[in-house]
Amino acid sequence: MATVIRLTRMGRKKKPFYRVVVTDSRKKRDGGWIESIGYYNPVANPPAVKIDMDRLNYWKGVGAKMSERVAALSKQ
Repeated sequence: MATVIRLTRMGRKKKPFYRVVVTDSRKKRDGGWIESIGYYNPVANPPAVKIDMDRLNYWKGVGAKMSERVAALSKQ
């Protein structure tokens, strides 16, 4: 199973809120996920980002790939 760390959209119309999740790469963006490891709120001022770095490093260690957006957010 190819796992990927990416964002899944939550929130309502015009007020997005994203969870950073580990999921099977074949699932849809908002499909089921294995584990939620953080969140990203772009509407907050300043944008709020919280990622559990221990879990992120664990999943990267077992072969999960990060999306471009999650890679950029994890460097902040």
